[in-house]
Amino acid sequence: MIADMMPGTEEQLQKEMTSAYVGIDPTADSLHIGHLVSVMMLKHLQRAGHRPIALVGGATGMIGDPSMKSAERNLLDEATLRHNQDCIKKQLSKFLDFDSDAPNAAKLVNNYDWMKDYSFLNFIRDIGKHITVNYMMAKESVKKRLSRESSVGMSFTEFSYQLLQGYDYMYLYEHEGCRLQMGGTDQWGNITTGTELIRRKLGGEAFALTCPLITKADGGKFGKTESGNVWLDRRYTSPYKFYQFWLNVSDADAAKYIKIFTDLPKDEIDALIKEQEEAPHLRPLQKRLAKEVTVMVHSQEDYDAAVEASNILFGNSTSEALKHLDEQTLLDVFNGVPQFEVSREDLNAGVKAIDLFTEKAAIFPSKGEMRKLVQSGGISVNKEKLTDQDMVIDSSSLLDEKYLLVQRGKKNYYLLIVK
Repeated sequence: MIADMMPGTEEQLQKEMTSAYVGIDPTADSLHIGHLVSVMMLKHLQRAGHRPIALVGGATGMIGDPSMKSAERNLLDEATLRHNQDCIKKQLSKFLDFDSDAPNAAKLVNNYDWMKDYSFLNFIRDIGKHITVNYMMAKESVKKRLSRESSVGMSFTEFSYQLLQGYDYMYLYEHEGCRLQMGGTDQWGNITTGTELIRRKLGGEAFALTCPLITKADGGKFGKTESGNVWLDRRYTSPYKFYQFWLNVSDADAAKYIKIFTDLPKDEIDALIKEQEEAPHLRPLQKRLAKEVTVMVHSQEDYDAAVEASNILFGNSTSEALKHLDEQTLLDVFNGVPQFEVSREDLNAGVKAIDLFTEKAAIFPSKGEMRKLVQSGGISVNKEKLTDQDMVIDSSSLLDEKYLLVQRGKKNYYLLIVK
């Protein structure tokens, strides 16, 4: 998990309990799995007896960091910022201990609190004079942004970002005894501006540690799916979808991610990698990775429910398991299968299966074909074999009072939605 480390960092960590921080952008009220790497760094740090500080960038989040984007981001108002901060703290509490009276209990801070009343004149007088433009221009993130041909240029606002982040580090150095800042490799320039500011203005010594940016073996962006980010909040990514994301990573990625996103000991990981090499079709790495991360982010119950939901689609599960699914998971599991709308009046009155599946919803092209399939035991409704084509189906058969799942053969599913 270590890409770069400033000389003396390891010695500092071995010498005493060290406070270290990671910055988190509060532009949403949930973290996504792209944030998980720095959260895991804080988790490891606390487990090793050090003190983690999570900094929510309320002030810097209003500006935009040139190392991250090719365009500037929108401003947030204070109420949204506070809401996002509360939600993020709740999520971080699953990984970090904020509440104990241990000396290394985690702390959440927001740079908006110390930036909001700091005047521009005071800032450029107190801070700006210590860092030269030459120093700032030499940063990789700035050079990259300026050299992009399609770029519309870089605003002064963004250019000043590294000074603001440097000031955060100095503020935490003075007020929280913070001696280390951590982040992804793209943050190296911003972090070292902070260590330089601490050295020049306070004569102090502070350190930097970065972890590699997580990539996918095929060069795609980690944590992105067709539908966007994979979020930690179930409102945006259901536990089932979350579990499926990890279950479906490639073998090469699973071997890498299990070292980063779990607390499993090295010998256990090595054994899983060996198992995977011997029987890749069983996917032991993906299964264990998906389990560890889903339990850590959600819960054991959510993991069990996700496995059960997966079995509905790919295994021989029962109608009981199907009835246990909540509506969102049901829709996630059967995302992409053909869907048909039928009227609630029809279902309230009751319809014969053969009429419902040929006339009301064209699942089968003809009644003759459907009869044959029923006789050969090839049709199931809500995971129960349909033995009589004239069986009456009514509202009492619906899942979540709205859905009916029809299965033809082993793999063909159809979802009827009652409107």
